[in-house]
Amino acid sequence: MRSDLAALAALLSDRIGLAVDEGKHQAIEMRLQPTVAAAGLPNVSELVHRLSKGGDPALLDRTIDAMVTCETLFFRDRKPFEALRATVLPRLREARRAERRIRIWSAACATGQEPYSLAMLIDEQQREFAGWRVEIVASDVSAAAVAAAREGRYSQFEVQRGLPTPLLLRHFQRDGEAWRINDHLRAHVEFRRANLIDEFGRFGRFDIVFCRNVLMYMDVERRRDILQRLSRVLADDGYLALGAAETVVGISDEFEPAPDCAGLFRRKTPASLRMAANS
Repeated sequence: MRSDLAALAALLSDRIGLAVDEGKHQAIEMRLQPTVAAAGLPNVSELVHRLSKGGDPALLDRTIDAMVTCETLFFRDRKPFEALRATVLPRLREARRAERRIRIWSAACATGQEPYSLAMLIDEQQREFAGWRVEIVASDVSAAAVAAAREGRYSQFEVQRGLPTPLLLRHFQRDGEAWRINDHLRAHVEFRRANLIDEFGRFGRFDIVFCRNVLMYMDVERRRDILQRLSRVLADDGYLALGAAETVVGISDEFEPAPDCAGLFRRKTPASLRMAANS
């Protein structure tokens, strides 16, 4: 079994950059059991054997869906959202007043709570953004998560996690026992399936990138590579948001903490790069 898990770990690292702790074999088996049963396979070993042979992308997708962590909630770790509202968006509105366009990317968006939180934040400032084009792109490696995000339908438990009641009543409608986000907000978010270890330069340039609570599941070299490529798609005066337990310190030379925005990072200026080189 350990050799099977080693093969699975290597496969997931290669395909999506996920660092699997082979020591947690019982937890891994529990995660994969529904996938094994749905595929009509006798055990996890046979699943790994099928995946290793290739030729079944649907089975690989289901395995990825089972293994990735899609834990999320609305306005998770509120500090980045508060920084956006109070500092980042006013600053970018001033800097972009000629083109009147702002682009935001929610990478690793899971089931959509983060990009919809961003859309609600923008909608709450609709007067300031009148006549502006604000684009929100959201992506995730999990096909199931992206499908759920596009649907925009959440249980009572999910909307109770981080979503203030006034925003729930303003931006959602009852849908049976669940809640569905209003169509005008869903239309503000473009969902795509994307793998962060692949090239994402085709997405274009962004003023704000939320890449939160995903790098923590990767090894240091993967983090370093993704951060380097994120620096290429982020505007010179743009902002990067990482998860509360994530940092660029000791990993990336392209970013530094934004001094006035808790939880956010900015690309290093030429002056700070020169200081780092001389230190």
